[in-house]
Amino acid sequence: MRGDTSAQPEAERFDLARAQPGTPAIMAVINRTTDSFYESAATLDQAIAAVEGAACAGAQIVDIGGVRAGRGREISVDEEIDRVCPTIETVARAHPHVLISVDTWRHEVAEAACRAGAGLLNDTWAGVDPELAEVAARHDVGIVCSHTGGLSPRTDAHRSRYGLRAGDVVGSTLAGVIELAEAARAAGVPEERIIIDPTPDFGKNTYHSLRLLRELDRFTATGYPVLLAISRKDFVGEAIGAVGPADRLYGTIAATALAIEKGTALIRTHDVRATADAIDVTLAITGEAAPKHTVRGLR
Repeated sequence: MRGDTSAQPEAERFDLARAQPGTPAIMAVINRTTDSFYESAATLDQAIAAVEGAACAGAQIVDIGGVRAGRGREISVDEEIDRVCPTIETVARAHPHVLISVDTWRHEVAEAACRAGAGLLNDTWAGVDPELAEVAARHDVGIVCSHTGGLSPRTDAHRSRYGLRAGDVVGSTLAGVIELAEAARAAGVPEERIIIDPTPDFGKNTYHSLRLLRELDRFTATGYPVLLAISRKDFVGEAIGAVGPADRLYGTIAATALAIEKGTALIRTHDVRATADAIDVTLAITGEAAPKHTVRGLR
């Protein structure tokens, strides 16, 4: 008689080290808000359903945020914690293989999120709270180092400091994320847990964001994994025309394929299945992965 096989091995949480050029990871956007620019999961049930769908479609990471990036009513620390932590706790139990990221710039929220089960801090506001890196080090979790051109949280770019088309946006952005990465290392975050994000649209106009994608290989050449968060953003809509977020999917996928070819390690997206397909096709074309099913002309 065979031994008891009822006990299954515990699923291992996705390791950030697996997110590399040639094997990019998908980070699904889960907005626990009521006013996000594209999609919101306003209730806990809606958020869990969104995570379920994202995981089934191929997301290895879910990025849970409780505050809209743009302008809106003030959300206190306590309210942000109440929005994200129950979601994190539920996801950690239901999907132990998924790495949970929390989209926050406040160390108090980061601390509560790590205790709830988060394994990555997505600091989209460029280290405005330096204690965030200390939280990452204390809990041995990853951190995303972004660039906002000096913007305060929840403010919009207005007549950017770089001018209309200034090429120094790339050098300034690169220097900014490297400075934050070095600060995270000094705080005790291991190098392999540090991710850099050029952060298109934050503190930048469309010309700047397009320039960043054009020169993305300067970021991937640093050796740090690069996160690209471009899903349905304004620069995509303006590249097409006066196009709103609901009609920016095709443009987003075009930019995503370019970013993958240039070595991006993580793609943050609202559209997991479309992004997964873009990754498969791009890597099959570059030769970094084999096609998943090949019968045409072979039978």
